[in-house]
Amino acid sequence: MRIEEIRVRGTVQGVGFRPTVYRLAKAFKLRGDVCNDGQGVLIRVSGSEENLTEFVAKLQQESPPLAKIQELSRTSYEGEFDFDDFVISSSVSNIIKTEIVPDAATCPQCLQEIFDPFSRFYRYPFTNCTHCGPRLSIIHAIPYDRHNTSMSVFAMCPECAKEYRDVENRRFHAQPVACHICGPKAWLERADGKPVTASMFSMMDDVDAVCTLLQKGEIVAIKGLGGIHLACDATQEIAVEKLRQRKKRYHKPFALMARDISIIEEYCTVNAKEKELLTSPAAPIVLLQKKVIEIKQELLIQHSIASSVAPRQNSLGFMLPYTPLHHLILKRMNCPIVLTSGNLADEPQCIDNDEAREKLNKIADYFLFHNREIVNRVDDSVVRVVSEKVQTIRRARGYAPATINLPPGFDRVPQILAMGSELKNTFCLLREKEAIVSQHLGDLQNAAAFNAYQKMLNLYLNLFEHKPEAIAIDKHPEYLSSKLGKELACVNQTKLYFIQHHHAHIAACMAENSIPLNSPPILGIALDGLGYGEDGTLWGGEFLLADYRQFQRLATFKPIAMIGGEQAIYQPWRNTYAHLLAAQLWDTCQRQYTELGIVKFLKQKPLKLLNQIIEKQINSPSASSVGRLFDAVAAAIGIFPEECSYEGQAAIEMESLIDINSLNNYEETNNYHFDVVFLDNIYCIEPAPMWQALLNDLQQQIPQKTIAAKFHKSLVNIIVEMVNLVRQEHLIDRVVLTGGVFQNRILLEKVTKDLQSLEINVLTHSLVPTNDGGLSLGQALITAAQLINN
Repeated sequence: MRIEEIRVRGTVQGVGFRPTVYRLAKAFKLRGDVCNDGQGVLIRVSGSEENLTEFVAKLQQESPPLAKIQELSRTSYEGEFDFDDFVISSSVSNIIKTEIVPDAATCPQCLQEIFDPFSRFYRYPFTNCTHCGPRLSIIHAIPYDRHNTSMSVFAMCPECAKEYRDVENRRFHAQPVACHICGPKAWLERADGKPVTASMFSMMDDVDAVCTLLQKGEIVAIKGLGGIHLACDATQEIAVEKLRQRKKRYHKPFALMARDISIIEEYCTVNAKEKELLTSPAAPIVLLQKKVIEIKQELLIQHSIASSVAPRQNSLGFMLPYTPLHHLILKRMNCPIVLTSGNLADEPQCIDNDEAREKLNKIADYFLFHNREIVNRVDDSVVRVVSEKVQTIRRARGYAPATINLPPGFDRVPQILAMGSELKNTFCLLREKEAIVSQHLGDLQNAAAFNAYQKMLNLYLNLFEHKPEAIAIDKHPEYLSSKLGKELACVNQTKLYFIQHHHAHIAACMAENSIPLNSPPILGIALDGLGYGEDGTLWGGEFLLADYRQFQRLATFKPIAMIGGEQAIYQPWRNTYAHLLAAQLWDTCQRQYTELGIVKFLKQKPLKLLNQIIEKQINSPSASSVGRLFDAVAAAIGIFPEECSYEGQAAIEMESLIDINSLNNYEETNNYHFDVVFLDNIYCIEPAPMWQALLNDLQQQIPQKTIAAKFHKSLVNIIVEMVNLVRQEHLIDRVVLTGGVFQNRILLEKVTKDLQSLEINVLTHSLVPTNDGGLSLGQALITAAQLINN
């Protein structure tokens, strides 16, 4: 007989792992115990060599649905061992090296129970088990036990306690287990403070009443899993437009929720991979292609999606119900609902009842509240499928804070904190063999978002007992995350590392593709809005030969003035004018193209003043930004030239115009041309010839969608041409595509395809966003590489 200590690390707490260990140990007639501790799960076990080996093999094969074993080690146990049977022991608190499980969507068994009139969980909106339910959203501390969650205030009734203690029950040690008798309660309130009466509408209960309210065109604020959402019937134009005006979110698409896949398929095409994502435990918002619906006289769809849900977009963001509360609300709802974050534009999502009453009472008509505290705000994740690969747009509920394994060579890194960016912020904790990237925390320019960021950072540092030996920040001196990082480094006397923005983008993509530490340099193409460059200018269209430690800038797009600085992000015409000036075409415009809409539009602007601002370099920094190039072209062809309500809006709408089939049929000679010049020891892409050709097309009244398609294809061509050019001087067989511009599906797919045809291995993002949401991972890896090197 052997006595062993088996250590299991990974996602193994709060997922039914110990009951699985117990069941298998009993099956193989083993003695000993299993417990949770700060490092994961610890098993002390005695049995024959053969049975122990079989036990370990089965444990890995039959792990619970939400479990993820990262490491399993077996050693001889020399301590005191006094077990006659196999038991589950109490949790032990010690150094924290385990994971927190992401919140998980309602499992099939719980779903069946909430609609079974004979179940004690019938219509209970907080039903859960070890296979599903709240995790990160309710946790205060590790280990993940009930007293460390917001469920600690709800004492279990005898029935729940019995199931909680029954090792054969799937609710064994399910920390949020509760029922009608002992658990949280949901209730309906009117926003105007008047009482809700049963006579107002027929309803089974307050949760069911929400469906009736939505059908009547009301806006309801619903407290869910990780935050409060605002909901309305997505097929009622008046209700959706009312929500837009009240929320002050005038253009950005709304997310949708539908009862089941069949309803989604009425409006969108859904392939197998997209269906898999929708129905996964993460249950993210999935961006889907709109169906082209043939309208026939008597077959006109009565419940078509309101046009103001996603204005001028060819895709919709759908999710399925992921809590019992959502399932119960949508049971009678035969059309989709809008389900958008409960906040004013740009502010963090409300999570507290009183906060919602104060901030949302002018937006919502009704509130559906509950009394389970949301400890940690967790937004809905957003993903899509591009060429059969998942691309994460926003990593939050269902995915965070699941760890990301570090590539080979990073096995023994010190603890590192990376502070992330200013927009779409996440932060990252690096520790031995793994990275913990926070959920999406939003844009830190908003004071409430920055306060929430600091609170969440403190929580993570405490949860994981993380004491960084180094802090990584973006080089931009004005980023609030960078300023906070400097303060933390100063107060704690910690080493501070300044990481270049685009190098971090590339390193993040390398890391999630498991590129080893000591790999030769890779060509990274980082295209985005802007990032602070090594030379003190703003970059945004970069070709960098990079490894984890350093990079060499090989090529860039021509720097163009951002007139008015940040104003250029939200007023695309500023970029158009700056590009026309830089291309020395404005005088030509006033002579030859006077009838063009964009020329007439620009002539109404204070151009003399703008020229002086550019000449004197007053708040008009030069930027090699491809994001601003997209804005400039979009404005030139008449898409939101005056004002955008969110960054990249004009570029996104320009992409939506394009018919993919016509895009593929353009002859090479019809494309626009970019020049390549060699300037200051790097190649520079000059867009002037493209602008001349584009103006000619506008004058010939070539359709908007055709010009948009030609621009996209021409940009693809110059990117591939540049790769060919630099690989004549450098050994390049792998290329990273990263940065927010590569959220453009057409650009990503076509650049990838064309580079692969040149036998180049193309690396893209999947686990973390290609936008700034993935930046903190790259910052952490570069810092680790430099520390290891030193």
